[in-house]
Amino acid sequence: MKYGVLGAGAMGLRYGVLLQEAGFPVDFVDIWDDQINKVKEQNGVYVSRDGKDKHLVPINIYSPEDYSGNPDVWIVFVKQMQLDDALKRASHLFTKEQYVVAPMNGMGHIEKLDKYFAVEKVISGTAMIATVLNGVGDVDFMGKSGAGSMKLVNQNETPDETTHQISDDFTKANLNPEITTNFQGTLMAKVILNSVCNTLCTMFSIKMGDFIQAPTAEALSKQLINEAFDVCERAGITLLNTREEEWQAVKFASTVGMPLHYPSMYQDMSKNRPTEVDYINGYIYDLGLKYHYEATTHDFVRNLVHLAEFSRAK
Repeated sequence: MKYGVLGAGAMGLRYGVLLQEAGFPVDFVDIWDDQINKVKEQNGVYVSRDGKDKHLVPINIYSPEDYSGNPDVWIVFVKQMQLDDALKRASHLFTKEQYVVAPMNGMGHIEKLDKYFAVEKVISGTAMIATVLNGVGDVDFMGKSGAGSMKLVNQNETPDETTHQISDDFTKANLNPEITTNFQGTLMAKVILNSVCNTLCTMFSIKMGDFIQAPTAEALSKQLINEAFDVCERAGITLLNTREEEWQAVKFASTVGMPLHYPSMYQDMSKNRPTEVDYINGYIYDLGLKYHYEATTHDFVRNLVHLAEFSRAK
């Protein structure tokens, strides 16, 4: 199948480059003019792995207005707060036959995707894959080849032939996909993990491996996990993990999976870009309010991240 990647940032580049290297045709579409211009100027994107073996990989990149291709599947990796604009600008490229895969951080993207794609063709998921955008036209794949994993889940919770074909293609690209059939439970499990690792590491400018060594890491993690599980139980969402398994997932990601990784939220803050905390901790808090429950710790850390954004801007 042919893939179109909407959003050529760190994760979009990793997925697209790995699929391209596995033999699949891939086009990149972005709304970031600096990225488009730099990639065109240098005839590709520079790719490293753990800061080593930097080399140029030729890719095709376009703005939505300049692209005329027709991919079978769109892969969307756009920041939540930029997604509306990106989808509007690319809307003339979407057809009723196309599928969309969006393993994005946070929540809020599904409602936006549903405006342009049939529900049965919307696939979301999670990506436990660490990648860093060093700068325009320069990306670093963290971990050895084949590191990381992901989950794919259909919005209608019914995997079809195309879903399995996408999974097979992703397997060939070393993305290690697993198909699940619990839509909300799959997405919220990653939101909860991000609400711990992304947010706390960002607030204190530390790597995940440093965070997990802190004497208070378990207590802080479990307080956020327990509140999030309380929200999901009231919302009728059955999560993939138990509370203890979610804590173990935080430990594994921080000690084995991505110990040397600064989460994407930190990467945004360090470059004075808005973070996605409103779509992670803020989403958990807002969801709780719908069911008469206040996840006050999530609201507190969400506001602390905004305070950190403010202080950096000052």
